[in-house]
Amino acid sequence: MTTRLEQQIAFLNEADKLKSVTRGTLLCDASRAENSAEHSWHLTLYALVLADQAGEGVDITRVIKMLILHDLVEIDAGDNPIFGSYDAADMEAQEQLAADRIFGLLPNDLRDDLRATWEEFEANKSPTARFAKSLDRFQPPMQNLAAGGGSWVEYNVTEAQFVEKVGSKIKTGAPGLWEFARARVSAWFAARG
Repeated sequence: MTTRLEQQIAFLNEADKLKSVTRGTLLCDASRAENSAEHSWHLTLYALVLADQAGEGVDITRVIKMLILHDLVEIDAGDNPIFGSYDAADMEAQEQLAADRIFGLLPNDLRDDLRATWEEFEANKSPTARFAKSLDRFQPPMQNLAAGGGSWVEYNVTEAQFVEKVGSKIKTGAPGLWEFARARVSAWFAARG
């Protein structure tokens, strides 16, 4: 019989695979694409530093928990860049299967708790999840701006596409961050002509 500690270590070892999932977003210095583990870590730092941007009823500790877990499913499902082309229903199905397998490595109590946290983030309905999702949408543009456009250049992103795919998620959970991002992104697109 597998012990609780063996199950916990198996999960942690599996989570290490997130370091091998390459994302579409470049690092701020544009030296290479970030991986999903780096993205998750960076988002938790965003949550700590930008906690003053959270609205009423947001639990920052839970935001951090959501952000460290939110992309674990990419171990199986891979990363789907927001400006890439993919079948959203197929991606969601793949992520659900990945969540079943990956969280299923844990002891039942941890499995249920962490899976529920991931599901709350995905549903994007609570104030905490909306703020977490806002940070998840805010961080890549900040990196793209620092990297001279990053993935926006690669994917030929227009300002209208940015506003449509990213803006509403940021604005809903962190209006102040949206104002900040919107002004800088607009200036970047204007400078490109």
